[in-house]
Amino acid sequence: MTAESKLQDIGACVFDAYGTLFDVNAAAARCRDALDDKADALASLWRTKQLEYTWLRSLRGDYVDFWHVTGQSLDYAMAALKLKDDALRTRLMELYLVLDAYPEVRETLSALKGAGVKTAILSNGSPSMLVAAVRRAELEGLLDEVISVDSVRIYKPHPSVYQLAVDGLRLPSDRICFLSANAWDASGAAHFGFRVIWINRFRAQPEQLPGKPEKEIHNLAELPDLLGL
Repeated sequence: MTAESKLQDIGACVFDAYGTLFDVNAAAARCRDALDDKADALASLWRTKQLEYTWLRSLRGDYVDFWHVTGQSLDYAMAALKLKDDALRTRLMELYLVLDAYPEVRETLSALKGAGVKTAILSNGSPSMLVAAVRRAELEGLLDEVISVDSVRIYKPHPSVYQLAVDGLRLPSDRICFLSANAWDASGAAHFGFRVIWINRFRAQPEQLPGKPEKEIHNLAELPDLLGL
């Protein structure tokens, strides 16, 4: 990769959590014994409603934290798929607290920290959810900040959420590299003013909205080279 194609003067890398560092399909996958052929459908619908509810609650001004949103969206998905099983619901929610990290996450964060780049999570997740996920993946020593939307009580892509990273890291937006696997989040962060890399894990189509990521990669292992580390 040429010097011209690398991102220059980056002081911090800020990561979305769900879908970017942590596999949102992992809970359903680990319950495949109970879900059988409905596992993939449940994972997809659960995630879709989870995102929809964050946007709707932001528009309506009736914030509840992401743990409650996650439970309500699971209830919707289970009802839609005619799954009536309280024990299964409990199991799925418990597993959502300890989602698997993608395999390249730890090595990538280690490379950034070794190069002196600040690292942070900026997530819709509630503080307790993020603490549990970070501990499960043993990432505590690799992150300078873990920032939740809970302090501003509104969800991404509202600009006040992205401002939390600017304030917490004490860096201007153009020195922060924001990374998300969610195209809508990448677009929102770029519109805010971050230097954005979209982690397009599943070869999705980009959003047709203002705010375009500068770079697109397919997993986080590609990040250190893109930053010239």
